[in-house]
This record gives sequence, C-alpha cells and structure tokens, in this order.
Amino acid sequence: MSVWNQIYLFAFLAGAVSTLLATPFFGWLARKFNFMDVPQANHKGHGRATPLLGGAAIFTGWFICIAGAVGMTMWGGIAVLFDEIAGHLPGLEASLPKLGFLILGGFLAVLLGLVDDKYALSAGSKFGGQFLIALIAVGLGGVRVNIFFTNPVLVWGASIFWIMLLMNSINFFDNMDGLAVGTVTIAMGFFTVIAALNGQFFITALAALTCGVCAGFWFYNTSPATIFMGDSGSHFLGYMAAVISAEVTWFGIDFSLSRFPILMPLFILALPLFDTGMVVLIRTLKGKPFWIGDHNHISHRFVRMGLSRRQAVLLVHLMALCIGLGILPVFWGDFRTAAILVAQAFLFLLVITILQFALSGRQDTREIPQTEPKEKQQ
Repeated sequence: MSVWNQIYLFAFLAGAVSTLLATPFFGWLARKFNFMDVPQANHKGHGRATPLLGGAAIFTGWFICIAGAVGMTMWGGIAVLFDEIAGHLPGLEASLPKLGFLILGGFLAVLLGLVDDKYALSAGSKFGGQFLIALIAVGLGGVRVNIFFTNPVLVWGASIFWIMLLMNSINFFDNMDGLAVGTVTIAMGFFTVIAALNGQFFITALAALTCGVCAGFWFYNTSPATIFMGDSGSHFLGYMAAVISAEVTWFGIDFSLSRFPILMPLFILALPLFDTGMVVLIRTLKGKPFWIGDHNHISHRFVRMGLSRRQAVLLVHLMALCIGLGILPVFWGDFRTAAILVAQAFLFLLVITILQFALSGRQDTREIPQTEPKEKQQ
C-alpha cells in the first residue's frame, strides 16, 4: 500500500473513531440541556424524544482530526511518520489559510442549523445565512465550480448556488433514520476515489476524513436512531459535499477523453438533488410553500409501496451505489463510453421519476406507518 493510501485510510479511520467517541457525549449533552426533537402533531412522526446534537458531534470529530493533522504538520510529526511526503508539506502549509476559511464555513453551517433546530428560523433567515456561508467559501475559501466558463460573475454565481443547493438538498433529504448521512457517506467515498486517481492528495484526505465521520455517525443514526443530526448536521454535510465536489478536478485536458466527467458530481449526488427537485415541483403544483415539510419524498413513497423504513432507506442507498458505480467509468472512458453511461444514468433517474409521480396521488390516502422512530422530515 502506498504511503498516500495509508494516509487516506488513516484519515477515514480517525474520522470514524472520533465521531464514534464524540456522539454519545453530545447525546448526553442534548438530554442534559433539553436539546431534543420532540414528536409533534405535524409531518414529524418519530415515536420518542430524541437528542438533536448529532451535527455538533459530526463537526467536532471532523475538526479534532483536522486540528490534529495540522498540528502534526506544523511540528514535523507528519514528516516523521510519513517521510515520503515531506516534499508536499510546503503545499499544505500554503493551503492553510484556505482551509481555515473552509472550516469557518463549516462551523457557521453547524451554528445556523443549531439555531434553526432550537428556534425554527424563517425560510428567509435560513436562506440568508446559507448565502453568507456560501459567500465565505467562494470569496475567501476560493471554492469554484468548473462550468467551462471564465466569466467571474457566472463562476461565482454557479459556485454560490451549488453550495446553497446542496445544503438545502441534504437538509430536505434528512427525512428517515440514516438516509441522508448514509447517502453522503457513499458520495464521499466516490469523491475520495476520484480525487485519489487525480493525485489530489489533500482533497482526497479531506474527503476520506469526511467519509469517516459520516460513517461513524451513521452507526448511531441507523434505524432506530438514538440521535438525530438535525439541521446542524444536514447543513454541514451539504456544505462539505458541495465544497469537496467543487474542489475535485473532474476535467483536465491531460487526462479527460471527453467533457462528460464534469457531470459526475451531479450523478453521484443525484438522489438528494433529484428528490429535492421533485418535492419542490410537487409542492408547487399543489400550491404549497416548497420549504414546508411533507411526506412527498422518495423514501416515503417506498414506504407507501409496502416497504419498511429500513428497507426504504436501504433501497435508496443501493440506488445511490448503482448510480455512482455506473457513472464512475465516465472519468476515464472515451466519448462513446461516457455518452452511453450518462444516458444510462438519465434513464435510471427517469425510472425514479415514474415512481415519484405514479405514487404522488396516494399520499393523502395512506399514512406513513408510525412503527419505527424516524428522522425529522423536511
């Protein structure tokens, strides 16, 4: 195993262990200070009061690992453990200001979510906070989405939109135990693979770390969840998914055989993005505000088809794996191969569309079973 692969594995394991250890503490903290998600007579349907500080646990585990890595780098510990990477350390040190702004954006995403969990912010206030976070990441953190345009207004606009879109998409998708965190874990795994193939050492390590903290929290969040990540967790994971997917190099003249790889992050994150688009469309057609939660998500439709919540979540995760694995060869394939695989992914999403609208009329005639506690609905 190469030294960089050892580092990626270490980053993943460190993230998983840190979150496994941090989450019970934050669960205790939530109970002590009554930061709980209490069942209500609305679209929420979990069966008992559940701690709501999972997002803080995820961020804490993630931040501790980054702080430890930066400390070891500054004190020379990394070079001692992995002497083969000593030549790359100046690049890491030069990236520390950018990393600092990205960490600031992540912290603010968690803070915004915590305030929303506690006080239920208005949609306008939440969008305003998301815009500020995206502006920090783009303006100070240097996050840029590659859209084959050089016009700074278009690039900045697309980058800010991408961050806000994913923060809201993961927030909307966080509607059953383990659903959102499992989907982001899978996506981070694919981002890690692509960044590693590119030789983007530090982005790969960051993606592997984020994958690890997600996997560690997933252990507690799977049905029946003992803790929810709340808006703080979904905002942070959406933010990180946007930042890392933007930082991964999907297209390069030296290695790309077509321009199709630029579509890969859209497909890797297709299910939360697609689900958000569908529920917004359905709510709009019904004359309802798109930010008001309901049971129109694809996971709910699978439950109405007769699946249990566990089965519905597992099915969504398997679909995410199928789309991601199916689109992965686009990265190194020629034009014809990439075109066929992209078409296949679009057809897969078309099948999901048919399922979405075929079942949309059943939402008022069959209730979601209340036999298992589930995550907060969006």
